[in-house]
Amino acid sequence: MALLQIAEPGMSAAPHQHRLAIGIDLGTTNSLVATVRSGMSTVLHDEQGHALLPSVVHYRPDGEVSVGYPAQAQQSLDPNNTIVSAKRFMGRGLKDIGITTHLPYRFVDAPGMVQLETRAGIKSPVEISAEILRTLKARAEKALGGELTGAVITVPAYFDDAQRQATKDAARLAGLTVLRLLNEPTAAAVAYGLDNASEGVYVIYDLGGGTFDISILRLSRGVFEVLATNGDSALGGDDFDQRIYCWILEQARLAPLSAADTRLLLTKAREAKEWLTDHAEARITSLLGSGDVIDLTLDSTTLSVLTRQLIAKTLSPTRKALRDAGLEVSDIKGVVMVGGATRMPQVRQAVAEFFGQAPLTNLDPDKVVALGAAIQANMLAGNRSDDDLLLLDVIPLSLGLETMGGLAERIIPRNATIPVARAQDFTTYKDGQTAMSIHVVQGERELVSDCRSLARFELRGIPPMAAGAARIRVTFQVDADGLLSVTAREQGSGVEANIVVKPSYGLDEDQITEMLRASFGSAEQDKQARALREVQVDAQRLIEAISAALQKDGATLLTPQQQHQIETAVATLHRLSQGEDADAIKAASDALNHATEAFAALRMDASVKQALAGQHLNTLEL
Repeated sequence: MALLQIAEPGMSAAPHQHRLAIGIDLGTTNSLVATVRSGMSTVLHDEQGHALLPSVVHYRPDGEVSVGYPAQAQQSLDPNNTIVSAKRFMGRGLKDIGITTHLPYRFVDAPGMVQLETRAGIKSPVEISAEILRTLKARAEKALGGELTGAVITVPAYFDDAQRQATKDAARLAGLTVLRLLNEPTAAAVAYGLDNASEGVYVIYDLGGGTFDISILRLSRGVFEVLATNGDSALGGDDFDQRIYCWILEQARLAPLSAADTRLLLTKAREAKEWLTDHAEARITSLLGSGDVIDLTLDSTTLSVLTRQLIAKTLSPTRKALRDAGLEVSDIKGVVMVGGATRMPQVRQAVAEFFGQAPLTNLDPDKVVALGAAIQANMLAGNRSDDDLLLLDVIPLSLGLETMGGLAERIIPRNATIPVARAQDFTTYKDGQTAMSIHVVQGERELVSDCRSLARFELRGIPPMAAGAARIRVTFQVDADGLLSVTAREQGSGVEANIVVKPSYGLDEDQITEMLRASFGSAEQDKQARALREVQVDAQRLIEAISAALQKDGATLLTPQQQHQIETAVATLHRLSQGEDADAIKAASDALNHATEAFAALRMDASVKQALAGQHLNTLEL
């Protein structure tokens, strides 16, 4: 149906104004910006015709900042002030990234996120990334000839809350309005699916410069539904370069190198890796500042041996994603290769062998993410499009909170579709309790001690009432960017507290892998631990209730012998509840309940007698 343009009398009906929106692939090695023109998604080039912008920032002696190719030319000459692969540091503390000898930076262990010391002062990864985004923004504004409405910026699917928030902060620092943070594999699926009119179940294998993601999506008539995601946020092309760098050191028998020589050889390693994409051998020659001469030949067979373990590390998350999606390899219609590192022949061969089919490479793996982001940005900006699409993304790890006994109660399970909101009701533990501490955690284990702590906040002002009478509803909300907020509300009084979760730093891949591995390998152990905690909590409640009753009515209602018998049962339960024998605790709780049955009856009689004292039969309401 066509829509009529209606205007006020005397005014013309202006056509819909196209809003300028862009998609940005903020990469570890290279970054790109794209937009939709005349219904087609296209990458924007700089004045020299380059589509790729090297993700390199150089703080120059004159106080200026250079980004991209000019900065890349300085990385061996001024390594301490030329920052490469800043994306790997986003949202991470010093202990997360691990300081290795090949990184020629002066790290500062600042609270929240690692910082880097440069001649321009202490710089955070957020500030460094903002320089890259600012350069892409300027390129887009010049190419499009106007002010931007906003941008969709892509992030690895396995980026956690801290890393996503850091990316969003960098965009704001660059003067960009973020329409949405979009997972890189999902963006690639959008570009591929719309370009090829594909339907079915597809795997997006995304191996970039610093991160690896595997996502499984179902494509159906413009609906892009993520079924499962997994990955490694600390594995990428940089690690392949590092293997070649170590091989060079070993072959040349070099002593510890200066920062400049280290960066020079890392650059040579990357160039050799890229050359071997289309050639059988790569010659590595260099004159180091130490006077050592490097003249080596690296062949593709040696490179395959050097990097075999790294490629194998990408297949483990792939198996887990298939298992989470409930799929077999035979269910996969196609495998889309994304990221510059997937150009390596040995990577494509390994993927082809695993899935039993040749991977799909008809779209440029360097550009496909930015093209998909541009399509989503065009839609979110309100521009008309022939392509109606719905994105259904997921969260990588379960979210929940701590309950009594140190147990982790899951509120939102991993691989839940976002945006999502889930609520659960909780209650107070003690009589007269007026506050509740909320501890938000992330992970797959049953005990809080085995999960990652994300945030803590308190709900105060709960009306004092009996234990268990209050009803506190805790609501978890994960937005389309994958960012979490938590609200706690006492239903009776309406008192409320909330927090936007901003972890101090991100989960490293070892933590994520260990969480998932342990959740599968320790399921029975976790079940037993949860059962133990539950009977311990129940025992403590019983002890407190009976101790309070004894203190109030024991002397008046019980003989010394009866009171001693109950106190002995209480002491026995208290002693056993400190141990780890759930059956013994349960038996002791049952024994205490049995020992107090007569006492409970006496208290009930006394309570009724007190309530009826001084009352006449004809005044009682029946």
